[in-house]
Amino acid sequence: MGPTSRETWAQRLGTFRASPSTFMAGPEGEDLGRHLLSDLRSEKLSEPTKVSLLALSLEYPAQLWPDAPAAEVAATSLLDTLVLLPPRPSALRRPLLLAATTALAAGGALGPTSRASRRLLPLLLGLASGRDLGRSFGPASEQRPLQATAWECLRELESCKPGLLGGCLGLLRGLLGQEAAVQPLSLLLALALRNALVIQARARAGLQGLLVAGDCPTEGGPWNWMLAEEGDAHLQPQAPSWPAAEEGECCLATLELSPEEARELRAAVAQLLDISYLLTPVAQAQLLWLLGWALRGLRGQPPVLFKPQLVRLLGTAQLTLLHAVLALKAAFGEALFTAQDEALLLRRLILAAQHPALPLPAHLFYLHCLLNFPENWPLGPAGEEAAPLLLGSQLCRGLLPSLLHDPMALLARLHLLCLLCVEDEEKEEKGQDQSPRQYLEELLAGLRQRAALDGGPRALATLCFQASYLVARCLAGQPVVLTPLTHGLAQLYRARPALAPHFVDLLDRVGPELGEPLKVVLRQEVVSRPGRDEALRWHLQMLARVADGDAQSATLGFLQAAAARCTDWGLQQALLQVCRALLRAGVGGGLADLLQALARQLEDPDGRDHARLYYILLAHLEEPKLGVALGPSLAAPALASSLVAENQGFAAALMVQEAPAPIRLSMGPHRAKGPVPVLQLQVEVLEQVYSLELRFRVERQLYAPLGAVHVPCLCPGRPTRPLLLPLQPRRPAPARLAVRALYTTPSGLTCHAHLPPLLVNFADLFLPFPQPPEGAELGFFEELWDSCLPKGTESRLWCPVGPHGLEALVSRHLEPFVVVAQPPTSYLIAIRLPPDSRLLLRLEAAQADGVPVALRTDDWAVLPLVGDYLRGLSAAG
Repeated sequence: MGPTSRETWAQRLGTFRASPSTFMAGPEGEDLGRHLLSDLRSEKLSEPTKVSLLALSLEYPAQLWPDAPAAEVAATSLLDTLVLLPPRPSALRRPLLLAATTALAAGGALGPTSRASRRLLPLLLGLASGRDLGRSFGPASEQRPLQATAWECLRELESCKPGLLGGCLGLLRGLLGQEAAVQPLSLLLALALRNALVIQARARAGLQGLLVAGDCPTEGGPWNWMLAEEGDAHLQPQAPSWPAAEEGECCLATLELSPEEARELRAAVAQLLDISYLLTPVAQAQLLWLLGWALRGLRGQPPVLFKPQLVRLLGTAQLTLLHAVLALKAAFGEALFTAQDEALLLRRLILAAQHPALPLPAHLFYLHCLLNFPENWPLGPAGEEAAPLLLGSQLCRGLLPSLLHDPMALLARLHLLCLLCVEDEEKEEKGQDQSPRQYLEELLAGLRQRAALDGGPRALATLCFQASYLVARCLAGQPVVLTPLTHGLAQLYRARPALAPHFVDLLDRVGPELGEPLKVVLRQEVVSRPGRDEALRWHLQMLARVADGDAQSATLGFLQAAAARCTDWGLQQALLQVCRALLRAGVGGGLADLLQALARQLEDPDGRDHARLYYILLAHLEEPKLGVALGPSLAAPALASSLVAENQGFAAALMVQEAPAPIRLSMGPHRAKGPVPVLQLQVEVLEQVYSLELRFRVERQLYAPLGAVHVPCLCPGRPTRPLLLPLQPRRPAPARLAVRALYTTPSGLTCHAHLPPLLVNFADLFLPFPQPPEGAELGFFEELWDSCLPKGTESRLWCPVGPHGLEALVSRHLEPFVVVAQPPTSYLIAIRLPPDSRLLLRLEAAQADGVPVALRTDDWAVLPLVGDYLRGLSAAG
């Protein structure tokens, strides 16, 4: 079949990008990756078309190469295509390098057993370092772009597999003084150094000469995988904050360095810091983060190495560098920053935040830095919000919020003002015209005045409630602030009842310090001012949230007056919601009369039914059971109550009772066929049961959730057909199934019972492969045998056969899985292990007491299970 044309590829790529999963499930999806690799070598396709194919492999590597073997094949083919390119300039070399790197990293094929990895890594290192391997690769005009691409590929691989370049630290240090590409080399060296320190600290080993220069690995030669195999965690090259790195800091404290290693480490860090000024601001910030993370918590490495950089960066106008300086301050504190440095940095943030021409994102950044300023000696417990000690009201006068500010800037400034109010409560500053608390009250009053405008923008009301929530959260312990806030919100509701949804949301979010008094004043506002008809639905919505056992007579009087105006379905439902809230609050007396009146006079039948139901519940249930009946969640199997309290039989009929199980459940013979393993369950009953439902729960989530099994009727002594329970393992492993039965007795009671757990053995998951054509069995098995490596593993063990010999053992336990049989001494067995693993056994040259077994599997985790299973066969008989 010839190569696909450019138009066909354009159509195919468009269809794929529209829905990758749908395309891969279709008839063309299986061969898409193979066709892509093949057509990259076709001379009939133009380079732009090939670049678009490579772009697809970079965007969707997981769909094109879904597993490690496919990724290995793809990377090998891409490297072959790269080598076969003619010596003239080509736009394909850099995309091919990126595609091969992406295939190995995304497909999980990067490792010491991968031939493509052994080819790619020396090639990238040679291209990046500009050595002979790089100079002979491609024309001279492409060396600089190829070098930059190689550095990025190496950095990506080191990020995906920490420790991969640990053995090249000395080589990278040597290149740092020679290479013109300072920025990518510096970032790569810093990342590799950080990863090596963490991995060696976990292994409680030193640097072992890793920082000493070594030789550049050659293509196909040995690569140092020691650190990469020990690094079991994916270490992020960047993090949003220093606390995220605390785990690594504790780990680094265990790293013991010899004096020579400590000197080499300091020299490497100093070398990187000395040339950091050549990097872009973003790259400098990342370099400082990586080096600071590496030295934080490392004993014997003083942070004074960063001091020359601080002298240069304390006056920076770059936000990324300022953020890096604050991160270093949070990491090292007074060990690196003096009190004068702290005061200078804080004053810079305050002055910068007040600049009139500052863009909004930068303004919010400076305010965020002030709100989270890392002090050398913070007062109060860790994690408590507080303004910096040096940040007084006079210093922040230019940062006070105003109604003219953007909403986001206003909220950030308001947050700072709230923190100042906390300090103002403890120490009232004398000589001030206006205290922070007074300014806060005036600002909130202005926000409420704008929100009260009838027909005003929704954004103004939202901003008012956001500000109120922020004040309630920051100043929850200050009644002197919360009291006027409560009365101001009550006045806002009086002026604009249409804001009821905002009030309900605020009550759901604030604590009891504001929530309880606000509920009281809002209830008083509602019941004392019923309002016009158009405001009634807002009053009812508010009352449904704030109604409780207090002020019952006023609340019921309001509802009785409102009932006459509830003419449409929506108002009737809102009225019934208030009745429901009063029921849950334990209100009786006049509520029963109101519900009886509603059951007679409401026009909507649904509303009358609800009113009648609420009246019956109120008349016949005590308060605790009433709360359960009207609760928001039915966690119990059924309501433990009855509409008639005296009728205990009726109560029992309404509830699901726990009872001893009259049911025995056991496992039937293994059923080795079908696409998924299926358990055959045998059920016996001691008494007749109806509508039996068996529910299964897999412990430790080894399998996907199991569906329930239903049986209409079971009688004792009558044979029953086996019940089939399909399993969907997430990995091939034995499991324990918790079983619960729900059933109905002949007397009409519904009962539930816990049955003894079922054990799913490893052999219960075995499935056979499809039967190969006659005569092709041996080739089929050999193909499966070869496909297990290099991803999988191979092992050998001795299997006792017992007194009946190998033939009887295979016939009893492994007959459905035999592919090739030469009884009584040789059997080739292939077993499918769901979801997508395989197990292959060679039982050859059997002896009287046992048989040597060679096994291969593509899932190394099943080896202990296979060994236990084979050793237990002879004992099973």
